[in-house]
Amino acid sequence: MPSLRIVRAHDLSVPGNLSRVSWKLSRTVLRGGTNSNVGPLLGKGARKSKQPYCFEVGDGEMFAFAGLWDRWIDPHGKTIQSCTIITTIPNSHLADIHDRMPVILPSGAYASWLNPAMRNSRTALGWLVPYAGAMRRYAVSTRINQVQNDDEDCSKPVNLESISQAQLFT
Repeated sequence: MPSLRIVRAHDLSVPGNLSRVSWKLSRTVLRGGTNSNVGPLLGKGARKSKQPYCFEVGDGEMFAFAGLWDRWIDPHGKTIQSCTIITTIPNSHLADIHDRMPVILPSGAYASWLNPAMRNSRTALGWLVPYAGAMRRYAVSTRINQVQNDDEDCSKPVNLESISQAQLFT
């Protein structure tokens, strides 16, 4: 199983970084959407635990995060597979919850992003921006934070007001 890291898009915008990093590594897309088992984005808050949210693009269709992956040999001779999701500054749907968001690629860019012959860093950097299309968000249960909970109930909306009132009595 590959290890997963986060790379900020602004780190790739430093002259030479994108061409040195993304063309050395292989570009990938990571599936997003409510039908996949992508973890929630945890919001900032005054509560002790962070509130998870589900984000949907458009009318709930699948989407893809921009990513990079690599396979290399460590000093002990072990093959390491690693993967990273590229992040950027948040759009208006996420700004009050987190200081960054994964780059959501435009659907028309998938083939080019995945094409190893595509080496136009200006074009690639144009995709590494906050998502500007239609989105919606809703709070989900904190039970998603436990790995044994792997069912569709994890992505059902919850009422934050009732959660806040319930926490008064715990």
